[in-house]
Amino acid sequence: MSVENYEANLSGEDLRIGIVQARFNQDVCHGLLSACLAELKHLGVADEDILHVTVPGALEIPLALKKMAETLQFDALIALGAVIRGETYHFELVSNESGAGISRIGLDYGIPIANAVLTTENDEQAEARMAEKGTDAARVAVEMANLCMALETLVDEIEQEE
Repeated sequence: MSVENYEANLSGEDLRIGIVQARFNQDVCHGLLSACLAELKHLGVADEDILHVTVPGALEIPLALKKMAETLQFDALIALGAVIRGETYHFELVSNESGAGISRIGLDYGIPIANAVLTTENDEQAEARMAEKGTDAARVAVEMANLCMALETLVDEIEQEE
Protein backbone atom coordinates (compact mmCIF):
# COMPACT_ATOMS: atom_id res chain seq x y z
CA MET A 1 0.00 0.00 0.00
CA SER A 2 1.34 3.43 -0.87
CA VAL A 3 0.67 6.51 1.17
CA GLU A 4 -0.60 9.53 -0.70
CA ASN A 5 -0.08 13.00 0.71
CA TYR A 6 -2.32 15.97 0.11
CA GLU A 7 -0.48 19.28 0.27
CA ALA A 8 -2.31 22.23 1.81
CA ASN A 9 -3.80 24.44 -0.90
CA LEU A 10 -4.04 28.12 0.02
CA SER A 11 -5.33 29.36 -3.32
CA GLY A 12 -8.52 31.31 -2.79
CA GLU A 13 -9.19 31.75 -6.50
CA ASP A 14 -12.84 30.99 -7.37
CA LEU A 15 -13.78 30.32 -3.74
CA ARG A 16 -16.92 31.89 -2.29
CA ILE A 17 -16.52 32.84 1.38
CA GLY A 18 -19.17 34.00 3.87
CA ILE A 19 -18.19 36.01 6.93
CA VAL A 20 -20.38 36.54 10.00
CA GLN A 21 -19.05 39.23 12.31
CA ALA A 22 -20.37 40.15 15.74
CA ARG A 23 -20.69 43.86 16.48
CA PHE A 24 -20.26 43.54 20.27
CA ASN A 25 -16.69 44.55 21.21
CA GLN A 26 -16.71 46.48 17.96
CA ASP A 27 -13.09 47.67 17.87
CA VAL A 28 -11.72 44.15 18.25
CA CYS A 29 -14.21 42.73 15.75
CA HIS A 30 -13.28 45.40 13.23
CA GLY A 31 -9.61 44.45 13.70
CA LEU A 32 -10.46 40.79 13.11
CA LEU A 33 -12.38 41.68 9.96
CA SER A 34 -9.65 43.94 8.54
CA ALA A 35 -6.99 41.26 8.96
CA CYS A 36 -9.28 38.56 7.60
CA LEU A 37 -10.24 40.52 4.48
CA ALA A 38 -6.63 41.49 3.79
CA GLU A 39 -5.54 37.85 3.97
CA LEU A 40 -8.44 36.61 1.83
CA LYS A 41 -7.42 39.12 -0.81
CA HIS A 42 -3.76 38.03 -0.50
CA LEU A 43 -4.86 34.41 -1.03
CA GLY A 44 -6.73 35.34 -4.21
CA VAL A 45 -10.35 35.49 -3.06
CA ALA A 46 -12.13 38.11 -5.16
CA ASP A 47 -14.08 40.85 -3.38
CA GLU A 48 -17.25 39.87 -5.24
CA ASP A 49 -16.90 36.31 -3.87
CA ILE A 50 -17.10 37.46 -0.24
CA LEU A 51 -20.34 38.10 1.63
CA HIS A 52 -19.92 39.88 4.96
CA VAL A 53 -22.80 40.23 7.41
CA THR A 54 -22.92 41.48 10.98
CA VAL A 55 -24.93 40.29 13.96
CA PRO A 56 -25.35 41.81 17.43
CA GLY A 57 -23.06 39.42 19.31
CA ALA A 58 -21.38 36.02 19.47
CA LEU A 59 -24.57 34.15 20.38
CA GLU A 60 -26.18 35.25 17.12
CA ILE A 61 -23.28 34.04 14.94
CA PRO A 62 -24.42 30.38 14.64
CA LEU A 63 -27.87 31.28 13.30
CA ALA A 64 -26.43 33.55 10.61
CA LEU A 65 -23.90 30.83 9.70
CA LYS A 66 -26.75 28.32 9.45
CA LYS A 67 -28.70 30.56 7.09
CA MET A 68 -25.61 31.03 4.93
CA ALA A 69 -24.88 27.29 4.92
CA GLU A 70 -28.45 26.55 3.86
CA THR A 71 -27.96 28.52 0.64
CA LEU A 72 -25.24 26.09 -0.56
CA GLN A 73 -23.53 29.12 -2.13
CA PHE A 74 -20.34 29.13 -0.03
CA ASP A 75 -17.20 27.02 -0.03
CA ALA A 76 -16.33 28.07 3.53
CA LEU A 77 -17.60 30.34 6.28
CA ILE A 78 -15.82 32.47 8.86
CA ALA A 79 -17.05 33.47 12.32
CA LEU A 80 -15.57 36.65 13.80
CA GLY A 81 -16.25 37.91 17.30
CA ALA A 82 -14.84 38.68 20.72
CA VAL A 83 -16.06 37.49 24.09
CA ILE A 84 -14.16 39.23 26.86
CA ARG A 85 -14.49 38.01 30.45
CA GLY A 86 -16.52 40.19 32.74
CA GLU A 87 -17.55 39.81 36.34
CA THR A 88 -20.35 37.30 35.77
CA TYR A 89 -20.89 33.78 34.48
CA HIS A 90 -22.16 35.24 31.18
CA PHE A 91 -18.65 34.91 29.66
CA GLU A 92 -18.72 31.11 30.00
CA LEU A 93 -22.24 30.87 28.64
CA VAL A 94 -21.52 32.97 25.56
CA SER A 95 -18.13 31.34 24.90
CA ASN A 96 -19.41 27.78 25.23
CA GLU A 97 -22.71 28.21 23.41
CA SER A 98 -21.34 30.19 20.47
CA GLY A 99 -18.46 27.76 20.03
CA ALA A 100 -20.74 24.72 20.18
CA GLY A 101 -23.18 26.30 17.74
CA ILE A 102 -20.45 27.19 15.26
CA SER A 103 -19.05 23.64 15.35
CA ARG A 104 -22.50 22.09 14.99
CA ILE A 105 -23.33 24.13 11.88
CA GLY A 106 -20.09 23.07 10.20
CA LEU A 107 -20.70 19.40 10.94
CA ASP A 108 -24.44 19.47 10.15
CA TYR A 109 -23.94 21.15 6.78
CA GLY A 110 -20.54 19.70 5.88
CA ILE A 111 -19.04 23.13 5.36
CA PRO A 112 -15.75 24.34 6.79
CA ILE A 113 -16.12 27.14 9.32
CA ALA A 114 -13.12 29.04 10.62
CA ASN A 115 -13.93 29.99 14.19
CA ALA A 116 -12.25 33.29 15.01
CA VAL A 117 -14.35 34.20 18.01
CA LEU A 118 -11.78 35.34 20.53
CA THR A 119 -12.34 34.42 24.17
CA THR A 120 -10.02 36.46 26.35
CA GLU A 121 -9.63 37.65 29.90
CA ASN A 122 -9.42 41.35 28.99
CA ASP A 123 -9.42 43.93 26.19
CA GLU A 124 -5.62 43.95 25.96
CA GLN A 125 -5.46 40.23 25.21
CA ALA A 126 -8.16 40.58 22.55
CA GLU A 127 -6.41 43.51 20.88
CA ALA A 128 -3.10 41.63 20.91
CA ARG A 129 -4.66 38.63 19.15
CA MET A 130 -7.11 40.20 16.69
CA ALA A 131 -4.79 40.63 13.69
CA GLU A 132 -3.26 37.16 13.94
CA LYS A 133 -6.61 35.46 14.53
CA GLY A 134 -8.27 37.32 11.64
CA THR A 135 -5.45 36.29 9.32
CA ASP A 136 -5.57 32.71 10.57
CA ALA A 137 -9.32 32.53 9.97
CA ALA A 138 -8.88 33.46 6.31
CA ARG A 139 -6.15 30.86 5.85
CA VAL A 140 -8.16 28.14 7.61
CA ALA A 141 -11.26 28.86 5.52
CA VAL A 142 -9.36 28.71 2.22
CA GLU A 143 -7.31 25.64 3.14
CA MET A 144 -10.31 23.70 4.43
CA ALA A 145 -12.52 24.66 1.47
CA ASN A 146 -9.86 23.30 -0.89
CA LEU A 147 -9.36 20.16 1.20
CA CYS A 148 -13.10 19.43 1.30
CA MET A 149 -13.37 19.85 -2.47
CA ALA A 150 -10.36 17.56 -3.01
CA LEU A 151 -11.86 14.89 -0.74
CA GLU A 152 -15.22 15.13 -2.48
CA THR A 153 -13.45 14.61 -5.83
CA LEU A 154 -11.63 11.60 -4.40
CA VAL A 155 -14.90 10.07 -3.17
CA ASP A 156 -16.49 10.64 -6.59
CA GLU A 157 -13.54 8.94 -8.30
CA ILE A 158 -13.73 5.93 -5.97
CA GLU A 159 -17.48 5.60 -6.54
CA GLN A 160 -17.00 5.69 -10.32
CA GLU A 161 -14.43 2.89 -10.12
CA GLU A 162 -16.82 0.59 -8.23
